Amino acid sequence: MHNKPLVTVVIPFYRDVKYLFAAIRSVLTQTYKNFEILLIYDNECKDDLDQIKKFIKLKNKYTSSLIKIHINKKNLGAGYSRNIGIKKSTTKYIAFLDSDDIWLKNKLETQINYMEKNDLVFSHTSYFIINEKNKIVDFRKAKKFINFEYLLKSCDVGLSTVIVKLQFLKKNKYYFPKIRTKEDFVLWLKIVHKIDFLYGINKKLTYYRKTNSSLSSNKIISLINGYKVYRKYMGFSIAKSIYFLFILSINFIKKNFKNKKKN
Repeated sequence: MHNKPLVTVVIPFYRDVKYLFAAIRSVLTQTYKNFEILLIYDNECKDDLDQIKKFIKLKNKYTSSLIKIHINKKNLGAGYSRNIGIKKSTTKYIAFLDSDDIWLKNKLETQINYMEKNDLVFSHTSYFIINEKNKIVDFRKAKKFINFEYLLKSCDVGLSTVIVKLQFLKKNKYYFPKIRTKEDFVLWLKIVHKIDFLYGINKKLTYYRKTNSSLSSNKIISLINGYKVYRKYMGFSIAKSIYFLFILSINFIKKNFKNKKKN
């Protein structure tokens, strides 16, 4: 395993330690062992910080993996917290995992092997969607190739499935923008515009947790930020931004309806 490239797994955390601990355990049990975990603690009140520190201290005793914690002075949001992870990391690859999501045990091994074999800058995978009780309620399939034009109309990339070459992000100064939802969508658009294609692996290797309290579940916020993606970050006209937001929304509804029929 010493000749395997090192991966930094960046986990931003705001609240709900039970989900966080499950996320960390899913990394520690990976078949691919050459990784480090960087937890970005983003809860201003710090009421669960001691509990998390104890958990990390215990896990660092029994695993060769290194778990580090960075504590934000104030709440910055998930996107900016991931940016801190990008800036602090020095490994070949960086992987993103939200604190309420879970990886299957062969996730890193499958993806890193695929990227190394094909010399890829970016990859993502298919994933399950689960609820608060860990029940699978839906899924998303990763397309093998996604170009800029396709991504503009349908964001099919699950954040917790993504692995990127770190130096590529730093060299191009690609970071998550200051927006509370769809910040990942903006970054993927910048990346695909640079490299032409995002490569996907059609294997479900992640459980994405959908909760009623999540920002992404708020339809109004999602629509507002969807508009911002096109108008502010892509520089489209008002009419063009509304058009693409409409297409994005229609494709989202279609995906949900199609998968629920299959289930």
